[in-house]
Amino acid sequence: MTGDFTRLLPPSGRAAVMGILNITPDSFSDGGQFFAAGKPDLDRVLSHAEAMVSDGVDIFDVGGESTRPGAPAVAAVEELARVVPVVAMLKARFGVPVSVDTSSPEVIAAVAAEGADMINDVRALSRPGALEAAAHSGLPVCLMHTRGEPARMQQLARYEDVVAEVRQYLRERVALCRASGIGAERIAIDPGFGFAKTLDHNLALFRALDDFVAEGLPVLVGVSRKRMVGELLGRDLGERLPGSLALALLAVQQGVRILRVHDVAATVDVVKILDAFNGR
Repeated sequence: MTGDFTRLLPPSGRAAVMGILNITPDSFSDGGQFFAAGKPDLDRVLSHAEAMVSDGVDIFDVGGESTRPGAPAVAAVEELARVVPVVAMLKARFGVPVSVDTSSPEVIAAVAAEGADMINDVRALSRPGALEAAAHSGLPVCLMHTRGEPARMQQLARYEDVVAEVRQYLRERVALCRASGIGAERIAIDPGFGFAKTLDHNLALFRALDDFVAEGLPVLVGVSRKRMVGELLGRDLGERLPGSLALALLAVQQGVRILRVHDVAATVDVVKILDAFNGR
């Protein structure tokens, strides 16, 4: 699928629930769950994908490189081996759009050829060749704010005005995309919660989500099970669902259009309740 975000988001105007499928050994929450013996565990991926479809997922998000703080880089050839078989299987089995969480131009080109529907790049297409590959793919893209690489990004969490600086960075990346032939209708933005941000930075950005929505592009938020939830509540990884749902609700109330989550069924319930309250 090529085109704009209107083909990926629910026509009712409700927020889309994007279900995470990390095909990695080291992602912070589900590392190794769908990866075994050095390759994707396609049976487990399929089982989990079927459950997400039953739970009401709107978009799958497939990633082959962990971007948790401190994560090492993954070579493009390894990322391709992790991601491409999963994208091919999901496209063959389901009618659900497939996003790929990647920064690699080689992966962007390969998954576009497999029928992927969206590129979700934590590096905002800043790797050499990524912007050109995304433009050529014709796919919608999500641009996220971060600083540096995951291995040391938290050392770069210094801002005079985090909201203004993140907004300016995203505006600059959007302008580069548009100059490269990626129309505004193909672009979403993500403030990058937890990426080169402290808890105070994350909270400031969350309070300003309506400012990002005011940029006129779909906004994606990914805070599911993240450290900020643990820091706010004193909860371990397995105890962060209620906090994640509270943030999801607050995000949608401010106009966020895409929620990137691990817990699809619970998040879909939250979105449905809010839609009912709003008369949709």
